[in-house]
Amino acid sequence: MSRYTATITWKSDSSDTFTKQRYTRGHVWEFDGGVSVPASSSPQVVPRFSVEAAVDPEEALVASASSCHMLTFLYLAAKDGFNVASYTDNAVGEMAAMDDGRRWLATIRLDPQIEWLDTEPNAEQLAELHHNAHKECYIANSIKSEIKIKGIIGGDDD
Repeated sequence: MSRYTATITWKSDSSDTFTKQRYTRGHVWEFDGGVSVPASSSPQVVPRFSVEAAVDPEEALVASASSCHMLTFLYLAAKDGFNVASYTDNAVGEMAAMDDGRRWLATIRLDPQIEWLDTEPNAEQLAELHHNAHKECYIANSIKSEIKIKGIIGGDDD
């Protein structure tokens, strides 16, 4: 089995303000490859104490779902002999309230824009590539958020 690790580090900016909920939400994510990413709560959730320039967990989940779908899609396209020149996804996550009022990332909408070299898949082949990428994506299989793909899987065409 594969194993994935991350080290999350936060340090107080003042002992006087912590118990008053007035502390920075900024922290750092460190990954095994040596990359450090500034992270924070979402400014939409904690406006005054978040670090807007940092990645928040909600954005990271949306990016993770999009990245996993893309990587699986590229693998399947290459395996089927389709040559992808570029792939851009403007993914969006939408929060919703549960019956008890807790919030969750209910929907992740993917909007992949793909440029092809040589032969492009037809509409049916493209839909099959996306369906199979969705089915095989580790992240999509790990979360309860609904993942929609514009024009393909439950996605809006607007």
